[in-house]
Amino acid sequence: MFSNNGFIILLTLLIALMASITPMPLSVDAFRPDWVLIVLVYWCLALPNKVNIFTAWVMGFILDVLLGSVLGVHACAMALSVYIVVVNFQKIRNFSVWQQALIIGVLSAQYHLVVFWLQRFLSDVVFLPNYLYPVITTIVLWPWVFLLLRRVRRHFRIE
Repeated sequence: MFSNNGFIILLTLLIALMASITPMPLSVDAFRPDWVLIVLVYWCLALPNKVNIFTAWVMGFILDVLLGSVLGVHACAMALSVYIVVVNFQKIRNFSVWQQALIIGVLSAQYHLVVFWLQRFLSDVVFLPNYLYPVITTIVLWPWVFLLLRRVRRHFRIE
């Protein structure tokens, strides 16, 4: 993964990490999309032999450190979501971009629910409906992120 092609993949993942921690107004922050999950899912669909569950776990662990959450919570949820994608990548590839967006929405909801359940198990967290607001923005952004990353992949001939 650390060839020239791997560098571009790593760069897109680092940009997604930065987007995940960029300060936003409180009124909009509840709708922050799951940038890291979107980018990981794209690379898992495009190159499942290069980006896999281990990559997802590492990115989730880094996200835990950046967000200051309990170590392993985001890593576990991210690895589980990417596992579902990697196992079904050939099926998901055949869907249209809008159908993929709905699948990504289900994965995003699953990701947030796993994070909630793990945090609930470890501490006293209360579930609020606005906890799932990022699912909406993730669904809306998937087609554009998909097209952008596909263009990056083709431009740099990442295979």
